[in-house]
Amino acid sequence: MSEYMISINIEHLDEGGYRATSDSIQGLIAQGRTIAETMEIAQDVAKKLIESYFEHGDPLPEQMVPSTRLIKNIRIPVSVTV
Repeated sequence: MSEYMISINIEHLDEGGYRATSDSIQGLIAQGRTIAETMEIAQDVAKKLIESYFEHGDPLPEQMVPSTRLIKNIRIPVSVTV
């Protein structure tokens, strides 16, 4: 099993929720109620898109790089109810 790192952009929607897109992999669009849910959906969509590249013998986009053992400076959302 291989793992790839991609960049995603997450924006808050006026009607509520969030949308993720990616400059790294064309066609990635995901929407969720929270940032965490949107990230999870984006991972699933990215996985399907990458598998499609392999199934069709297409090269991966240049921006996609295999993951390394050490990943630094990652920000994660933490939802807190106060």
